[in-house]
Amino acid sequence: MATEHRIVVDDLTKRYGDVVAVDQLSFSVEPGRVTGFLGPNGAGKTTTMRMVLGLVQPTSGRATIGGRSYLEIDEPTQVVGAVLEASSAHRGRTGHNHLRAACIAAGLPMTRADEVLDLVGLAAAADRQFRGYSLGMRQRLGIATAMLGDPGVLILDEPANGLDPEGIRWMRELLRGLAHQGRTVLVSSHLLTEMQALADNVVIVANGSLVRQGSVAEVVASMSHAARVEVRTPEPERLTELLVRAGGVVETGPTLIVAGLTEQAVGDAAFTAGIPLHRLATQQADLEEVFLELTHGKAGIR
Repeated sequence: MATEHRIVVDDLTKRYGDVVAVDQLSFSVEPGRVTGFLGPNGAGKTTTMRMVLGLVQPTSGRATIGGRSYLEIDEPTQVVGAVLEASSAHRGRTGHNHLRAACIAAGLPMTRADEVLDLVGLAAAADRQFRGYSLGMRQRLGIATAMLGDPGVLILDEPANGLDPEGIRWMRELLRGLAHQGRTVLVSSHLLTEMQALADNVVIVANGSLVRQGSVAEVVASMSHAARVEVRTPEPERLTELLVRAGGVVETGPTLIVAGLTEQAVGDAAFTAGIPLHRLATQQADLEEVFLELTHGKAGIR
């Protein structure tokens, strides 16, 4: 499965006239993990996903799934499931009938319609007409459609759009469960706090180019300078002066926030000067801070 369901984007470029939407982009997405695909609006995420799915022809480079382009895959619905926007269906058709029609088109047994309705929590709304579905329900129906062929690869563009907090938690548990089964899961999202809770790996792009990739922990740790030290002391003015002389940048207030110095350096400086500390803790950077720093000034395509 590690070979069959691995996504590889190799030197992928897409130009629309003078506009470069994707620029020599390379990364891989591994089975058994949820990979977050992150970037500002216009960074080229959706264009890249469409090239992976054979919906857009690259200007140069190649995207493969298991070593083959999407168009070379036999029975692709049984290999790749994708949701690039909230599900659309005939407004008068029920969710159940929509899925049954998709089963017929893909040559799949009708029983899969009921199975995926259960999987996405829509069984109770199976006989409701699509016109009565909320945006969140349409997202669930889209995922149900993508899962009809029981694919080993799942590609989702903003799947949490329209979901309430309970729905977002459900989505997280579903996608992590699918990855735990050995599937390859690629998810784009602007919900960075949720992506930190969901993703194992991240691929960050801006202006169509790769900015950073790796595990969430590695990417956050790579911005070690973004970590700050939180300090409380009964002598804030004296400690601030001392830390500034040591090269720190101090944000004053009831709690001092120190950048440029480690927790150990702050503690040692206070101890040497005989300044008591009531709190000393490191505030690690989170994915949102790292993302904003890495993509600052790089929104939009060229």
